Amino acid sequence: MTKQVHLAAHFPGVNNTTVWSDPAAGSHIEFDSFTHFARTAERARFDFLFLAEGLRLREQNGVIYDLDVVGRPDTFTILAALAAVTDKLGLTGTINSTFNEPYEVARQFASLDHLTDGRAAWNVVTSWDEFTGENFRRGGYLPKDERYGRARKFLEVATELWDSWKADDIVADKESGIFLSRPDVGSFRHTDDQFDISGQFNVPRSPQGRPVIFQAGDSEDGREFAAARADAIFSRHSTLDDGQAFYKDVKGRLATYGRGHDELLILPAATFVLGDTDADAAERAHEIRLQQVSGQTAIKFLEQLWNRDLSDHDPDGPLPTIDPLPGENTVAKGRASVRIHRDPRDVAAEWRARAEAENLTTRELIIEVTGRQAFIGSPQTVADTINDFVQADASDGFILVPHITPGGLDEFADTVVPLLQEKGVYRTEYEGETLRDHLGLSQSVVAGV
Repeated sequence: MTKQVHLAAHFPGVNNTTVWSDPAAGSHIEFDSFTHFARTAERARFDFLFLAEGLRLREQNGVIYDLDVVGRPDTFTILAALAAVTDKLGLTGTINSTFNEPYEVARQFASLDHLTDGRAAWNVVTSWDEFTGENFRRGGYLPKDERYGRARKFLEVATELWDSWKADDIVADKESGIFLSRPDVGSFRHTDDQFDISGQFNVPRSPQGRPVIFQAGDSEDGREFAAARADAIFSRHSTLDDGQAFYKDVKGRLATYGRGHDELLILPAATFVLGDTDADAAERAHEIRLQQVSGQTAIKFLEQLWNRDLSDHDPDGPLPTIDPLPGENTVAKGRASVRIHRDPRDVAAEWRARAEAENLTTRELIIEVTGRQAFIGSPQTVADTINDFVQADASDGFILVPHITPGGLDEFADTVVPLLQEKGVYRTEYEGETLRDHLGLSQSVVAGV
């Protein structure tokens, strides 16, 4: 059976995706940027807009890291404002489960779901980062092996709060002003090693019953968390082979939790570069990568792995001959790196072997190892490739990350989307009202409790 392609848009966050030197690059804090981006996504009939968060200005070598986006407005504030300028587009926000409290987050997302008539989604993330946690009362820090345990319980509590209201709990009585069908509506109590809370949840059941749940972790714990709890997973595995392996692995875990194959969507992030011809697009993509990874940016990224000050290193020369320093990363603060998951010395050895085999300078190597999956080609080539990935079970669709904000989606919306529609694999109009409708997720999971 031919699958339908799902598309979403990611407003670039704390990264160096955006090419700031391009005259078309706009603000990451002015509301007009978010409005333009969201309206383009809705015009293209995308499922949702995805907005990440940055909770502390990152540092490197003891100073603010100023080579990419260093800060922007609060995620919930932006999404609530976008509710007023969109009608169908889903609104997805990253909110951290390590630093927040279930009651507050559940209330915020239930409210957003009401404001949008059922278009809210929560990307549940965790944090290992003590540096960021210093901003928060409880320190926010959890050992790596405990953070998914808290996330699971956090989501469990939030779900209990959403489910504390039934669909028919609001019964209006104009004379008395009473709007509740039972005296204990919204009552809850939850006690475990993370939370000890009780009270009454004060937001009625929202149009989706519960917001759509996203997850973005790629570790073993992250995959299990997604298989057990998430409706969609924001993946980084977007080459064909890696995508198929990840897709098979995560979908294969669903049955353990009594879930069907279609109850979890796999949506990798992907960049794109379009041109009149494939050759034009390839040339343009090369120039964009050079702009995204300057010599200075390459050195900063190198320092994150090497855990050393490499400011005197030549980015147009070979990789450093010295090895990375083992132990805790004391150079980069507030940024995840390969040090979290692997021995930096092993990664450095792999990089050296690749640089030697392909005759790459430091900067050229960093460009290669930091590049996300990019769809590069004419609109026809990109439309064909996206559809091929989806039909081959490498993904269920893609979350697109343009290199220009806010107008970077415009060309894709005007050229690639119509070709997908002609193939019959992408909607020409929204067929439902809620984000669950757009994603093809069963409403039965949120039926009256």
